Amino acid sequence: MRTGFGLLLAGSLAAGAALAAEAVLVGPAAYGDWRTDGPGVRRLITPADMPPPYATPSTANPSRRAPRAPGELPKAPPGFSVDLFAEGLSEPRVIRTAPNGDVFVAESGAGRVLVFRADGKTPAPVRGEVFASDLPRVFGIAFYPSGPDPRWVYVATIGSVWRIPYRSGDQKATGPAEVVVRKLPTGGSHWTRDIAFSRDDRTLFVSVGSATNDAEGVRALAARVLGGLWDVEEDRADVLAFDPDGGHKRIYATGLRNCSGLAVQPASGALWCVVNERDGLGDDLPPDYATPVVDGAFYGWPWYYIGEHEDPRHKGERPNLAGRVTVPRVLFQPHSAPLGIAFYEGGQFPPEYEGDAFVAFHGSWNRAKRTGYKVVRLLMKDGKPTGAYEDFLTGFVADDESVWGRPVDVAATRDGALLVTDDEGGVIWRVTYQGRR
Repeated sequence: MRTGFGLLLAGSLAAGAALAAEAVLVGPAAYGDWRTDGPGVRRLITPADMPPPYATPSTANPSRRAPRAPGELPKAPPGFSVDLFAEGLSEPRVIRTAPNGDVFVAESGAGRVLVFRADGKTPAPVRGEVFASDLPRVFGIAFYPSGPDPRWVYVATIGSVWRIPYRSGDQKATGPAEVVVRKLPTGGSHWTRDIAFSRDDRTLFVSVGSATNDAEGVRALAARVLGGLWDVEEDRADVLAFDPDGGHKRIYATGLRNCSGLAVQPASGALWCVVNERDGLGDDLPPDYATPVVDGAFYGWPWYYIGEHEDPRHKGERPNLAGRVTVPRVLFQPHSAPLGIAFYEGGQFPPEYEGDAFVAFHGSWNRAKRTGYKVVRLLMKDGKPTGAYEDFLTGFVADDESVWGRPVDVAATRDGALLVTDDEGGVIWRVTYQGRR
């Protein structure tokens, strides 16, 4: 059930050999900054590439907001076109496509969910309708049950999960929201709560990030599960699982510092998440990551990272957990801040994109050389991650100090375009393929 460090390293090396025909940045070359980004650039980071703790200082380096120049657009690979889908939004974050093709967006800054209807052909931005409001810091969105006619739209706020009556085509809620999960942990850091349903609709997954960076000052009590946490971190740095009505709460997986984005891989039914790892160990440590989330698994936080690498700030505290840490499958450059993930089965992009995943990087604020601020593609082979990822949408950084966009989430439309939310610019970008399949 768990993947050991040696197996991951061997798999990563094999993936590196398989990708040798492509231009893949490996080793120290994989640790660049925004200047080395560009559509088509590939990176493969393995545990063996990680520097030791404190190899560099940890640098506070928040970005400044720069105005986007008229006509300036993100950069996509050849054959792709980028245009504005929507603009003038207040922190658009999670984006999901309903079975009928309508697009639902969590407008976190305004505490509401918007719904957009577009024909996929009009290049001008479309206007959204307010589906539901009075949802403080709304983030996660999911439709239940699966299939062409869901009856509910589930939404997650900081402290609760709600469901709103829905029939296909509704652009406004037809009934009041009812609480499903009444109490989620609040306070501290990491307010985002994403949600997803298992492929069989029997389980509602809820991601809850940690309250602290590295469990500083957390009072130790007895843990209920492997790698379980306590005090202000109880039920945090976890993926929680519930019945669709909110019953039978349990901890599904632990040690995930901030699993901000959830997605279920269509082909396998595996639950995936993208994780923001801890700060304070240096510019290039530890890697952020994407990984399938295994039931009962422990991913290391706060005592270990990327397998059996012990966090020096917790040296000797939990030797019993060594060797029991599940190693994530795709490692990203540290401090990239991955927030959203979606698997592509849209049919519009070239065939090699089918089944791959897109991940939105919100971008670093604590690294001397700015990184992230882009959308990348996870390269899969036969439904399995190769470990490599490729820059897909870049160009959001204006200079070393300033950015005009910060991607948050991704979703494919029914006609196969890719939508990207950008909370810094308050817009949604649409990427279409203009080349020949």
